[in-house]
Amino acid sequence: MAIHQLPCTRETLWLKILGKGRVQQQVIDELEALPQDNLLRSKAIDLLLSLKTTLEVNQNVDEEDRNLIMRLSPIYEQKLAEAKQKGLQEGLQAERRNVLENLLRVRFGSLDAELRVIVEPLLALTPEEFTPLLLQLTREQLLERFL
Repeated sequence: MAIHQLPCTRETLWLKILGKGRVQQQVIDELEALPQDNLLRSKAIDLLLSLKTTLEVNQNVDEEDRNLIMRLSPIYEQKLAEAKQKGLQEGLQAERRNVLENLLRVRFGSLDAELRVIVEPLLALTPEEFTPLLLQLTREQLLERFL
C-alpha cells in the first residue's frame, strides 16, 4: 500500500507526513485541526517546521518543496508568536515574584523558609490585592492567612 492510500486516521498521520504534495498538505490540515494542546499535533508540527528549515537551506528545492515551505510559513510565524508571548508571560511572572519577595524582605528583614511558603499563594493575587496585605498585615497575620 502506498502512503497516499492510507486511511485518514491519527495512527497514519506520522506515515503520511512522509508523503508528498497533496498528501502532505492534507496531513498539515489535519494536524492544524487537532486541539492546540494535542501532543501529536505539537510534535508533528515541530518536525515539519524542522523540515521547513532544512528545505530553506537546501540549494536544490523543487516546486513541491517550495509549496511546502510556503504552506508551513504561517504555522512557523504562529509558533514564533506563541513562543514570544509565552516568554513575555514568564518574564512578567518572574518580575512579579521578584517584587513580592523584595517586599517581604524589606518588610520583615529577610525571606526565611516560612515566608517563602506564602509566596505562591500571594502570586495568585493581583498586585493591587497583595500589596496592601504585605504593607498592613503583620508577619503572623500573613502566615496565618496564607498557610
